[in-house]
Amino acid sequence: MTFLNWVEKYLSKQEVKEKKVWQALKTALLPYHYPHLYYISKRLHYLKGRMKAVIKSIARQTLPASVKVKLKSQLQGVEYTPPVGEVKFGHLRRVKPISQYFGYDRGLPIDRYYIENFLFQQVEDIRGRILEIGDNFYTTRFGGDRVTKSDVLHVKDGNPDATIVGDLANAENIPSNAFDCLVLTQTLHLIYELPAALKTIYRILKPGGVALITVPGITQISVDEWKDYWCWSFTAISVQKLFDEFFPQANVLINTYGNVLAATSLLQGLAAEELQKQELDYHDPSYQVLISVRAVKPE
Repeated sequence: MTFLNWVEKYLSKQEVKEKKVWQALKTALLPYHYPHLYYISKRLHYLKGRMKAVIKSIARQTLPASVKVKLKSQLQGVEYTPPVGEVKFGHLRRVKPISQYFGYDRGLPIDRYYIENFLFQQVEDIRGRILEIGDNFYTTRFGGDRVTKSDVLHVKDGNPDATIVGDLANAENIPSNAFDCLVLTQTLHLIYELPAALKTIYRILKPGGVALITVPGITQISVDEWKDYWCWSFTAISVQKLFDEFFPQANVLINTYGNVLAATSLLQGLAAEELQKQELDYHDPSYQVLISVRAVKPE
């Protein structure tokens, strides 16, 4: 006590202004100036510690494992992972999907959301003479008045939109060096002879022309007429190796889209409108729902 009083006088005489120093001195003098308050403070601190210990003990003995794991994850600031047996499947606990039609019957399919984002990012490539598969929907939507001629390729006769009938794997009737841009969305997985199709793609592009291509990664197989043609699903690596055989590596840009939630939702046939934008746009390369390719034929 005598020493602390001397320190207090010394600090005053030296006109010390540091708040932390005075707070430390005040704390040290508390049991001498206010012994009852000090005793109460220490007692409360002890009781608080005991109460925490009792609560923890009760929680360990009575709370379900899932609640304890959730509380622990919140305290540690990490994402909650339910323990084995505690996963809530809800509407997804079913052996048949919510929709078998990729979500078309519910809104915009999730893979189409990614396709349209890809084409929007490459919109300046869609110009001049364009070849699209099946119809010219994306040519018209994203090309606008930059398009000078729109061609549609279909594998079978009878499509009123088709200006060229043929198979990319065997398409000698398609002229060489003819197109400024190819819009080939969700097509290559239906072609067994992939090297032959890639050879055609390279051949029919003009020098400097761009092929905008998407292929499925994680997906169901369609239940319509195309199910009998469905040969492949892809990864970014398999696509890279395919295109490296025909295009200079520097001329090929490959991106992947999706995450575990988007993949699960696509497999269940949910539509893009049923997820939030940040959920759709979150990118996890371990869950490749869609792979896009921008390949440029050398000048």
